[in-house]
Amino acid sequence: MKKFLGVFFMAVLTPFWAWAGENVTYTAKGEAFEGYRAKSSTGPSKGMVIIVHDWDGLTDYEKKRADMLASMGYDTFAIDLFGKGKRPKAIKDRRALTKSLYTNRSRMRALLVAGYQEAKKGSSGKTVMMGYCFGGAATLEMARSGAASELAGYVSFHGGLATPPGQSYPPNTAPLLIAHGGADKSIPMDDVAALSKELETAKLDYEIQVYSGAPHAFTVFGSKRYREKADQKSWVALKSFLKLSLGG
Repeated sequence: MKKFLGVFFMAVLTPFWAWAGENVTYTAKGEAFEGYRAKSSTGPSKGMVIIVHDWDGLTDYEKKRADMLASMGYDTFAIDLFGKGKRPKAIKDRRALTKSLYTNRSRMRALLVAGYQEAKKGSSGKTVMMGYCFGGAATLEMARSGAASELAGYVSFHGGLATPPGQSYPPNTAPLLIAHGGADKSIPMDDVAALSKELETAKLDYEIQVYSGAPHAFTVFGSKRYREKADQKSWVALKSFLKLSLGG
């Protein structure tokens, strides 16, 4: 899980740094949530990318990733699954918030759909959903739900991969990309193999990339777990996936 603002961000977020996007407050189930929208900065949008945050909520990490995607020509929206102002710093609070959604899958799905609907207000065309760690698990939850069948793809970076009992991926599930660290001790390779078998049996379009020596949360800038090579390789894989899925 990610460590908020590591060495990398301290170098990047100088006093002159200005975010390319803006915070957006929206409501879901009568509650306030705060997402982040970054529009394509290269001209007409190539499509929409929705980002689902890690277990510490929507932080500068997701905003930075959204800006990176905007600079590549994609409209991007980072959704909020915890609620406006809920950005837990203590481990126990992060566990409590994620557990509240893992044990209430219907709520998780409803909030994912609400975030998706808010994202689509600012962009038309094809859309891909992606997430980091907890957000990766949530992204796969969205895929299994079939609640947004028009989504063009799903991407999980070092996310939870196990399918809960009673769930499965619908036959029409869009392509999936799984980026996983070979040295991930939180999500074992057994889960990777089980997911591959499940998706293969379902005859779905998927790709799983495993990066040697990469631990859990290997994409998180500035953290002790950050692995530059694995991060770069997984970002290249994402670029290729977006080009194929969105046609940009």
